[in-house]
Amino acid sequence: MLPYGKHSVDEADIDAVVDVLRNQFLTQGSVVPQFEQALCEYTSSLYCVAVNSGTSGLHIACLAAGVTKGDRVWTVPNSFVASANCALYCGASVDFVDIDAVTRNIDVELLAKKLKNSEQTHTLPKVLVVVHFSGLSCDMQPIRALTEEYGVLLIEDAAHALGGSYHDGHKSSKIGSCQYSDMTVLSFHPVKSITTAEGGAVLTNNADLFNKLKLFAKHGITKEPQQMVSESDGPWYYQQIELGYNYRLSDLHAALGLSQLKKLDVFIQKRRELVARYHATLADLPLILPNSAGYQDSAWHLYMVELTEHDRKDIYQKLQASGIGVNVHYIPIHLQPYYQVKGFNQGDFPAAEQFYAKALTLPLFPDMTFEQQSQVIDALHQVLYEENQ
Repeated sequence: MLPYGKHSVDEADIDAVVDVLRNQFLTQGSVVPQFEQALCEYTSSLYCVAVNSGTSGLHIACLAAGVTKGDRVWTVPNSFVASANCALYCGASVDFVDIDAVTRNIDVELLAKKLKNSEQTHTLPKVLVVVHFSGLSCDMQPIRALTEEYGVLLIEDAAHALGGSYHDGHKSSKIGSCQYSDMTVLSFHPVKSITTAEGGAVLTNNADLFNKLKLFAKHGITKEPQQMVSESDGPWYYQQIELGYNYRLSDLHAALGLSQLKKLDVFIQKRRELVARYHATLADLPLILPNSAGYQDSAWHLYMVELTEHDRKDIYQKLQASGIGVNVHYIPIHLQPYYQVKGFNQGDFPAAEQFYAKALTLPLFPDMTFEQQSQVIDALHQVLYEENQ
């Protein structure tokens, strides 16, 4: 079975992990700070806190933003549930803004209307979590202008997007630079741009947010004298000043991530080469191909097509039977039973629902060969051709 996504690990990655295993510290050593610094240098952000998952990163980002009971957090429905759950962890409520049918990212015009209406009803969110779906950046400049106008803190869920860029019309900046946001959350799950096996990180340019992120990721404990509420007893001394969590990343995971980061640009280039080939070979099929306007900017975590004439379930099953591990991303969050109980209904966010109804994720990963990709292309042509007979 050819998977829809797969990690790329070589001997250098293995050697990096083994090196940590032979050292004194498997956790809370020097490798995690090295990884954090490397992420800052790659993205041009000032601060980074590495954590044990992207979900943990979203949680502490909301905590650092001060999200609590009675607050509201908005995000988009076409994402993994973690993009919304992070608000619920803090006791807040969640609402959604529908997507643009072409970019599959948040619809900025709908966002502007929703913010204006919410201001009039005194129901503005404290935080907006935008999702860079499949690796293509949202249009951050106008989104930032809106959140600043209404006093909303802005978090980028860039779980799909490390290695991609955002072009504001004048210059390009790496996703994660936080040029137009307060915080950016990354994921290092095995199918993402790079992997630490499991892991994530939060980037920011705000020193106050950075200090809060560190506390929430590490039990709420500090050893910094200037943060303590009373005088230190000595160099061994620490104080718990917040209710934090054990979201630390181990040095083993960080060593893998640090080694992977050196190859990130190569990984992204390989993805783009495969995407170009998909674009060229699938253009004659009854499919809506992903938007190619941001071809050179997207990290291309996913390559998703939309079926225009065929039953998605039937095509999915036939491709799976032929050894092609297609997938679907994502079931809209508001359609999940847990969120339906909270009052969301079918039809609330039609663009996300229409996309989900037709979407199919094709295999895409850096180690994928043209021969393997040709198997996907041939199988897709065959099953769609058979359906038309």
